Amino acid sequence: MAFPRATGKHRRPSRLTRKGAGVVGVAALATTGVVGTLAAPALAADSSSTTADKSVLNEAVSVDGAVVQHIAAQAGAQEEAADRAAAKAAAEKKAAAEAKRKAEAKRKAEARAEKERAVKARAAREAERKRLNAYTAPVSGSYVSTGYQTGGAMWSSGSHSGIDFHAASGTSVMSVGRGTVVEAGDGGAYGNQIVIKMNDGTYTQYGHLSSIGVSVGQSVTPGEQIGVSGATGNVTGPHLHFEARTGPDYGADIDPVAYLRSHGVNV
Repeated sequence: MAFPRATGKHRRPSRLTRKGAGVVGVAALATTGVVGTLAAPALAADSSSTTADKSVLNEAVSVDGAVVQHIAAQAGAQEEAADRAAAKAAAEKKAAAEAKRKAEAKRKAEARAEKERAVKARAAREAERKRLNAYTAPVSGSYVSTGYQTGGAMWSSGSHSGIDFHAASGTSVMSVGRGTVVEAGDGGAYGNQIVIKMNDGTYTQYGHLSSIGVSVGQSVTPGEQIGVSGATGNVTGPHLHFEARTGPDYGADIDPVAYLRSHGVNV
């Protein structure tokens, strides 16, 4: 007579069920690295395990060992990848910092160069301003051979209305300052003459020239050549007659030596 298997929560599991659970437990523990610790108690608990059971367990442990090795290899590869990424990030950060340093150094160098250019430009403008406002002698390296208001029969007024600078024919004659030419041509007893209205409102005159190099209305600067000395007009020899005036015409003369010295010219 056959008896059916009892069912219910108090039913003791069969040996086959217990064996399957043991294998599964060993496989799970193998993935955590504690198979060696728990395998013996698990096997001891089932004293009726057969050789086939041991074979199944060994196969499960072997498979799970391969899984562990695969996971370890993946972890190592991930660690190497992380190291490479960190090294790359560090290199990129270093390169960015170096590029920033170079850019800042370049900016500072350009700023210094710009500042130096500005300083040089200001100095050049100041030098030009001084040059344009400076005065010079009408003949370079010469001296006064006849003084102002020197008396004599050779002058119609009875005295010299200007000063004479020693100058051989062909000597360069220069404007003593900045101004505008108001006369350029024949001046009668003065021969070939030039009259310049200076920027300060005074006038200067240059007589007995052998040739004239400027024209009326032309602007001139200090030291600019305006003609060449000679012996035209009422003269006894080549020289430059120079006058300083309050107006453009004869009779408005003032002391030319005092005039030049007041503008810093050593005569």
